[in-house]
Amino acid sequence: MEGARHVRTVSSNVWFKGAFILTMAALLIKVMSAVYRVPFQNIVGDTGFYIYQQVYPFYGVVVTLSTYGFPVVISKLYMEMKVEGNQTSIEKLVGSFFFLLFSVSIIAFLVLFSTANTLAEAMKDPQLSLLLRVISFGILLSPLIATLRGVFQGDGNMVPTAVSQVGEQTVRVGTILFVAFLFTTTDISLYIVGAGALFGSITGGITALLLLLYFLKKSKSSFRLFRIPDLSQKETRTLLRKIFFEGITISISAMLLILLQLADSLNLYSLLLENGIKEETAKVMKGVYDRGQPLIQIGTIISTSMALSIVPLITSNKLKDNKQELIKNIRLSLVVSYFIGLGATVGLIGIIEQTNSMLFENTDGSDVLAMLCFIIVLNALIVTMIAILQGLGHALFPAILIVIGFVIKYWLNKMFVSTYGVNGAAISSLIVLIIIVLFLYAKLRSVLKQGIFDYNQVMVITIAGIIMLIVLKGYMPFSSKILAFIDNNRIKNTIQALTGVLIGGLIYIFIVLRGNTFKAEELYVLPFGEKSTWFLRKKRREKE
Repeated sequence: MEGARHVRTVSSNVWFKGAFILTMAALLIKVMSAVYRVPFQNIVGDTGFYIYQQVYPFYGVVVTLSTYGFPVVISKLYMEMKVEGNQTSIEKLVGSFFFLLFSVSIIAFLVLFSTANTLAEAMKDPQLSLLLRVISFGILLSPLIATLRGVFQGDGNMVPTAVSQVGEQTVRVGTILFVAFLFTTTDISLYIVGAGALFGSITGGITALLLLLYFLKKSKSSFRLFRIPDLSQKETRTLLRKIFFEGITISISAMLLILLQLADSLNLYSLLLENGIKEETAKVMKGVYDRGQPLIQIGTIISTSMALSIVPLITSNKLKDNKQELIKNIRLSLVVSYFIGLGATVGLIGIIEQTNSMLFENTDGSDVLAMLCFIIVLNALIVTMIAILQGLGHALFPAILIVIGFVIKYWLNKMFVSTYGVNGAAISSLIVLIIIVLFLYAKLRSVLKQGIFDYNQVMVITIAGIIMLIVLKGYMPFSSKILAFIDNNRIKNTIQALTGVLIGGLIYIFIVLRGNTFKAEELYVLPFGEKSTWFLRKKRREKE
């Protein structure tokens, strides 16, 4: 009994260390995913960006399944069986898992490849069929990648997964930028450029697979991947169902923003055409609208990484049955997500024209980008609440809610785009996210049976955000006069945007921390929290 408990303790320690490695890798990948879009858009222009972004969500779904969903499920089951010392069950698990994913991926590949023309026609852009077919081949790599990552994670070895993820993203981004730069120097079609860029999903996938196979050979692990499970056995069918439904549930919970993009890909461009907008103009409008994606990603990375750093404490509190600490850490994670999310949202809105020019060469679409910035704070709250609910054992509810949200988003586009153009697509996204926030909040309250927000904290943070916005809106025309000697608008806007971030950020943090929103002990839990205590009043620093 003591031996088993010792094994579980060691496994738990290894798991938390590994989770940290995966978190760092995930942050790096997300940063790269957000950043590469800027030079890519600068190279191919808004029309080229539209072409790429129309098909990107299909790739995003595949990546989520092979990175976040199914590997988590197999690693969890693998670790449980390993602790029990059940090697036979492990062999059956790995073989069944790969068989399931391989079967699903073959079907998905055949469906996407064969219906590419039909899907492109439905999107009102037949030339997208080539790009959809390119993406379909990337699906074939995901079963082996997901299985190997899951097995390594189940062993408590997160390094192969982290290295393969970073390697995959590095090669993919390198391929995208290389192809974009090479092809745009010729008169080649932007659709060929887009297909070449999406080929990065294949080169990246092959890189991930080769790295995982290298680690597999190095580990000298022995298990059979290619085995057909005995479906006549009830135990096997139960295992397959468990893998499939848990994998899908976890994956969908991580797909919110991807599914919103997918809904826009499916009908935004076609709706613009139905409103009488010419094809080339509609493509540029959708490309300008898609500029919001890297801005949203960067803001989301900052806001969610801070809040999610507290979630492991919530899981630990639940395991220890410590209700008081559980509620305390849940409230802290939510207020942190609101604090960082609102700061990123309002800060970006305050400098949106300058940021737009700095990153994308001109200020086109700044109004719709300002609206899209609100996605940052809403998504920060959603991601945090989903993580909390999953830690409390309620993973199905968020997944169902997100699927319903995707359907609502698709139909709201039909309602709003005809009246408001691309602004209507932004409005529909915000409505969907607000609905999801309210339902998740209600679910969390019902699970915990008490309030989870300190409204005084929310009020102080909101006031700080308003003051920051007022200051930034005043600073921009003031700084324009000071920098009038600079002829290059992009350089001038870059200086304004960067100095605006510094001024607005300092004002926002100062007001929030001086407003007794956080205690010193709460700040210590967060990354860079110790340095943030400098903003607290001296008496509070010494007292706490």
